Amino acid sequence: MIVIGATGAVTRLIAPLLTDKDSDPAVLVLDAKGQRVVPLLGGHQAGAEQWSREVAAALGGEAVLTGDSAVSGRFASDAFGHGWGWKRGGTGANWSQLMKAQARGETTRLIQTMGSTLWQSSSAAQASQLLGPDAETGSALPTRATPTLEISTSIAHAGACTWHPPLLWLGIGCERETSLNLVERAVSSALEEAGLAESAVAGITSIDRKGDERALQALAQLHHWPFRLHTASALSEVPVPTPSKVVAAEMGTGSVAEAAALLSAGDNGRLKLSKRITHANEAERGAVTVAIAESMEAHAPQRGELHLIGSGPGDLALLTPEARSALERCPAWVGYGLYLDLLEPLRRSDQIRLDGQLTMERDRCRQALSLACQGVRVALVSSGDSGIYGMAGLALELWMELPEDARPLFAVHPGISALQLAAAKAGAPLMHDFCTVSLSDRLTPWEVIERRLKAAANGNFVVALYNPRSKGRDWQLQRAKDILLTQRPDATPVVIARQLGRQEEHLSFSRLDNLPVDTVDMLTVLVIGNSSSRMEGGRMVTPRGYPGAELS
Repeated sequence: MIVIGATGAVTRLIAPLLTDKDSDPAVLVLDAKGQRVVPLLGGHQAGAEQWSREVAAALGGEAVLTGDSAVSGRFASDAFGHGWGWKRGGTGANWSQLMKAQARGETTRLIQTMGSTLWQSSSAAQASQLLGPDAETGSALPTRATPTLEISTSIAHAGACTWHPPLLWLGIGCERETSLNLVERAVSSALEEAGLAESAVAGITSIDRKGDERALQALAQLHHWPFRLHTASALSEVPVPTPSKVVAAEMGTGSVAEAAALLSAGDNGRLKLSKRITHANEAERGAVTVAIAESMEAHAPQRGELHLIGSGPGDLALLTPEARSALERCPAWVGYGLYLDLLEPLRRSDQIRLDGQLTMERDRCRQALSLACQGVRVALVSSGDSGIYGMAGLALELWMELPEDARPLFAVHPGISALQLAAAKAGAPLMHDFCTVSLSDRLTPWEVIERRLKAAANGNFVVALYNPRSKGRDWQLQRAKDILLTQRPDATPVVIARQLGRQEEHLSFSRLDNLPVDTVDMLTVLVIGNSSSRMEGGRMVTPRGYPGAELS
């Protein structure tokens, strides 16, 4: 709930409706100008603090946070897992004790047996006095005096506060028209016997012939679990501990439950519980076989998010509110190191950055998409606009290769491109038809680039040149200049914009015939006018129409 008004009035309004902390909703209070956003209620468990950051970023305001974790720069141990696609286990009382202990500056025992450990690299995690399992006592067992934060697939033991990564695959086989209640009972019994948490389940899996089984469909829908199916031939190739000749004769594979669980768990997956058969009671019908395998990599695309961030030219004042809000939302940032450096003032202590190399775009996209498929909220950062020579297209192609039910949320957040900023700084050079051409032949053959340059010259387009010149490509810009000079005057004005939006920003103008090719580099964008473009008073303008055109 969002309320615009005084915090006192809102407090009195909602006070009679509150029952306990575990059921508190997220309540934000905003001032009338949207400059201050206060998470009044449900700060951690209901996500009000995180929500307030996102709303404040979108409005250009400030989130007013007074909670201990936010003020001290420590991890919000009872809330951070949501951003990583995990579910919380343990009692509210246990979590309350842990958070109070951390507020007092006491240490917390960390036991992480499964799931991504990337979060541990954040400065907030390192400031939270988290002890490894062998610290002090030399034992993995926590002492009574030390609160314990556990990250695993196991059921939370007494006194523990647990986050559960989605790593468990439930392999299920059943007779036709088996009751849903029987399937649920069999699953619960199997998890309990193995000491595993239902909130750590990644999905259910079976043979493709069971894809239309109503009880399995209902189970997946009820728990929002993916339902993965495999062919008999694929299942028959999986080594299992208890194959059945009867099942082989009926289904074409000696195992359904165990083989499906292991196959879905992927490389290095391990069987946590061999098949268990549960028969119907008087109120049920059918029979169910359940096996459980644990994967080495989480799977929760339905919780994951991949945000393509256009960070603009570099000046944080030019970052769009939508992009700021998305950055606030994501605990993991992926990008080329220089681009992440420019955003560093915005990164919180509980957010991590994963730096990549300039030419390794596909690797960065795969890394970001993989994390999102695991349930993580990820920001994949490009400079300028991610949809203009950025990462959006490559990331979307990889996303499209995934099955529809394995795709995380995909969102593109536009940014101000170098072309737009160069035009704004120069005057108004883009007031008529224009095009952009990248002179980099790393991904496009030079023959294609040259054809496009000739077409742009023949069409009298204003032309923006990206990636104009590098140490390894020092002749292409001169060739582009020669091509354009065949179709437009020598005096055609050119904007030379370098390091836009950064401290080293420099803007200059040149005639096309005198373009100083040797001074141009990869940090430069060129805007070359058409036959009507002109300079006046230190500004470049391209008229909206050609001579003789009447503008209403």
